Amino acid sequence: MGYAIGRIGHIIGGQIIWIPHHWIFGLLLLFISLSYLFFKKSRKYVGYVLIFLSMGIIISDFKDFILMRIWGLDDVQIIKFWGIN
Repeated sequence: MGYAIGRIGHIIGGQIIWIPHHWIFGLLLLFISLSYLFFKKSRKYVGYVLIFLSMGIIISDFKDFILMRIWGLDDVQIIKFWGIN
């Protein structure tokens, strides 16, 4: 589910210059999920769900995550839904 959300964000938001790459939102969601795991003992299931969601979002934009691209357009010629880009 997180991967699909990330791919949709890549296809729709990847052509807008003023929106940061969506791996950043996945990283923020990962920090939020870790805080749920460590500080909210009664809601650990929320932390686990958010971890898997955030990892899917990060993996869907893994190329930009490795290259640490924060701003800019995606250089995609063919938009693939099930590719890592």
